[in-house]
Amino acid sequence: MTLDMAVTTPTDLATAVRKGRSPDAFAEIRQPGCGAAIYDRAPEPHAIEWLAKLPADLLPQDRVILAPEAVRGHVLSLMPLVSATDAPARDWLVDDIAQLSRAFANLMEAPYLRLRLDAITTNACRKFHIDAVTARLVCTYRGQATQYGMAERGHVPNEIESVPSACPVVLRGTRWPDDAPTGLLHRSPPIEGTGETRLLLVLDPIYDLADED
Repeated sequence: MTLDMAVTTPTDLATAVRKGRSPDAFAEIRQPGCGAAIYDRAPEPHAIEWLAKLPADLLPQDRVILAPEAVRGHVLSLMPLVSATDAPARDWLVDDIAQLSRAFANLMEAPYLRLRLDAITTNACRKFHIDAVTARLVCTYRGQATQYGMAERGHVPNEIESVPSACPVVLRGTRWPDDAPTGLLHRSPPIEGTGETRLLLVLDPIYDLADED
C-alpha cells in the first residue's frame, strides 16, 4: 500500500490524508494525525459509463439502517431492470457497495450501518463542515466527488482538494474517540444549475438500534 500524507498543521489537529491501493487503506484512519483515508482505485469502466448514462430517476436511492450482510440484497432491490449487456455493470455497483459496507463495519466494529444512497442535483451540504459522527464513509459513484481541506470550523479552506470520483474515503467526525480531533473539513461540490446529477453513498456506524428510535 502506498501512502500520501498532507502537511499536518496545526499540530494539535488530525489533518493527514492517507491513500492506499486497497481497502486496507481505511485502517489508516486509526493512525495518529490522520483525518481522512482514501481507497485510491480504478473502478470498473463499464459500470461508471452505465451509471453516467442512467436517467436520474432510475438511480438507486434510500436511507436505511441494516446489518452489513443485508446490504447486498437490499441495494439489489433498489436497482432498475437492466439488459444482459448492462447486468455486469449493475452487479459491480451492488457488489462494491456491499464490500465497502463490510469493510467499513469491520473497521468501526459496528454491528449495523446507516446506509444512504442519494441522487443529488442541488448544492446539498455545500458548506465545509465536520460530520457529527465517529467516522463516515463517502463514495461518489457519479459526478464530482467530495471536496476537502484544512481550516478552522466555520471557515473555508485556502486550498481545496477533491477525492477522485468513485474512490471511497473514510473521514473522522466530531465524535472520533481517539487521538486528536480532525482538522479536515469537507463538503459536497456545488452543482446546482449545472444539470449534473451525483450518485452518493454514505455509510455511518450504528452500535445500538435503540438509540435510533
